[in-house]
Amino acid sequence: MQQPDPEFKFEVGQLVEHLKYGYRGAIAGRDSFCKASDLWYKSNQTQPEREQPWYHVLVHGAQHTTYVAESNLQLDLGGEQIVHPLTKHVFESFSSGAYQKREDVDFSETP
Repeated sequence: MQQPDPEFKFEVGQLVEHLKYGYRGAIAGRDSFCKASDLWYKSNQTQPEREQPWYHVLVHGAQHTTYVAESNLQLDLGGEQIVHPLTKHVFESFSSGAYQKREDVDFSETP
């Protein structure tokens, strides 16, 4: 896992759950503010504050990723791995309830 950064509540590799939609996932990347286009942001069902950390999340049991505001996430303490086709490309391993990020991968696929 990355070194803790006080700007972010969650670290790359941590497991999270979406507060409103209930899906689980793993943090694959993060931005200090929403870097998505205005068009994407306005088409979003919810529009949380842009000036907060946003996370790229690999969604458990799905093929897609999401881009989620920090205020919409909570830590998933279940400790179970997620099933997603990109986990083996983004992460090296899984232990103690979190993934360890590959050093040669930068997951910054902003919508």
